[in-house]
Amino acid sequence: MAAAKKAVLGPLVGAVDQGTSSTRFLVFNSKTAELLSHHQVELKQKFPKEGWVEQDPKEILQSVYECIERTCEKLTQLNIDISAIKAIGVSNQRETTVVWDKYTGEPLYNAVVWLDLRTQGTVETLSKRIPGNNNFVKSKTGLPLSTYFSAVKLHWILENVRKVKKAVEEERALFGTIDSWLIWSLTGGPNGGVHCTDVTNASRTMLFNIHSLDWDIELCEFFEIPMTILPNIRSSSEIYGLMKAGALEGVPLSGCLGDQSAALVGQMCFQDGQAKNTYGTGCFLLCNTGQKCVFSDHGLLTTVAYKLGRDKPVCYALEGSVAIAGAVVRWLRDNLGILKTSEEIEKLAKEVGTSYGCYFVPAFSGLYAPYWEPSARGIICGLTQFTNKQHIAFAALEAVCFQTREILDAMNKDCGIPLSHLQVDGGMTNNKILMQLQADILCIPVVKPSMPETTALGAAMAAGAAEGVGVWSLEPEDLSAVTMERFEPQINEEESENRYATWKKAVQKSMGWATGQPPANGDPNIFCSVPLGFFIVTSMVMLIGARYISGVP
Repeated sequence: MAAAKKAVLGPLVGAVDQGTSSTRFLVFNSKTAELLSHHQVELKQKFPKEGWVEQDPKEILQSVYECIERTCEKLTQLNIDISAIKAIGVSNQRETTVVWDKYTGEPLYNAVVWLDLRTQGTVETLSKRIPGNNNFVKSKTGLPLSTYFSAVKLHWILENVRKVKKAVEEERALFGTIDSWLIWSLTGGPNGGVHCTDVTNASRTMLFNIHSLDWDIELCEFFEIPMTILPNIRSSSEIYGLMKAGALEGVPLSGCLGDQSAALVGQMCFQDGQAKNTYGTGCFLLCNTGQKCVFSDHGLLTTVAYKLGRDKPVCYALEGSVAIAGAVVRWLRDNLGILKTSEEIEKLAKEVGTSYGCYFVPAFSGLYAPYWEPSARGIICGLTQFTNKQHIAFAALEAVCFQTREILDAMNKDCGIPLSHLQVDGGMTNNKILMQLQADILCIPVVKPSMPETTALGAAMAAGAAEGVGVWSLEPEDLSAVTMERFEPQINEEESENRYATWKKAVQKSMGWATGQPPANGDPNIFCSVPLGFFIVTSMVMLIGARYISGVP
């Protein structure tokens, strides 16, 4: 019997979506933006000390290879010819910091994840060196001095990990965010791998001047980072190199965007004033400000949105960053055991339809926008003996929505024109209870694309549109129309405002729990980490109404 003929669908584009919780590889039809197949691998996070968050760079890289291979197998089973894949884009968790040996390809330390808090002492020390009348760090980078960004993580690693310090002295070390680590490894690693990053990821390091679009000597000197270990800066859409192994060997890697920029592109927010909110491990609201750098007066970041080609203009965005969104669901599942699966939270929340006066502020890594308050820690308040696990699940979802409301309010003040609706994407948007809650708390409609994989789509669009690939047109008339699901507010504005006001009271209670202490020089094992206030509350939860929380009648 003759072999079945492979389906011809026109040019296809793949996208690596490397997030904090998982890695995925997705393949799209470049003419229709249809998602044809994908594979996902969940990743481990390591918490070696209080406030520390790490991942294994080799596990991340292996997960990328596994996702690519499995997706290609699935396409073959669907009778789709993988030789139609003409380009690959990379989207990644931003700020997470990796240092590796350029001769062996081995990581010299675990990846220090964006959520990590070990550098609070470093931040406090460095902040004293910034003149009060000349915050050159913020004016050059658009970012507040915070544990969130790569420069302070890299500074800490260079000071505390002897193996890294030695490699730098011997000119063996390379630094990069996750995109750099992946592109270098996928294009050959020690055998000619391309050491580069794109402008969106570079803009999250705190070493990059967002005006000159280059590494800044003054910033590198301030953070004591040798410029020789930094990657080359490229646009978000150009051929960086070719895949050197696996089922897609020889395919160009030609798109690179930090995950939130990728989602902005995938949501097709190409006009000034267009915004999107992504619900992943954290929650990130970005508003395109065009070719103009807009600085916030209300706690938002100024960041690079994208630069879609070597000769194309750079576009900027205002960003509201929330550290904990989907991560709170994972915490309820893995730490408290309230959930068996992450998806179960929707069922639990639906059973009660209210938090019954319980409020959850998941400030596990301090508070990001608009507060930038590192001393905050997670609290659950408003508990009574009636409170059960369903109410806590509902309160956790409400917390995601209240945090979004805070950054949306800040965005509206900075932009001057309130958003009439909110475009959303990310894994959590599959939760219909969450989406309805979000519309109720914002008092505006929430609009969700029927294909929620906009982060991966944005990376694929950048890769397919690159010069030398040219299989994806980004001209407005060529962009595919997207089917949307719409959630309208269903409660009155007064009730929404009352609930929001109570949330704001809870946020104030979460502040001032922790004070940082600088790490001892030269030894990562001597470090006084800060206490997490939410463990006090966890103890209360166990004592008050333990029967109800465990579900025992």
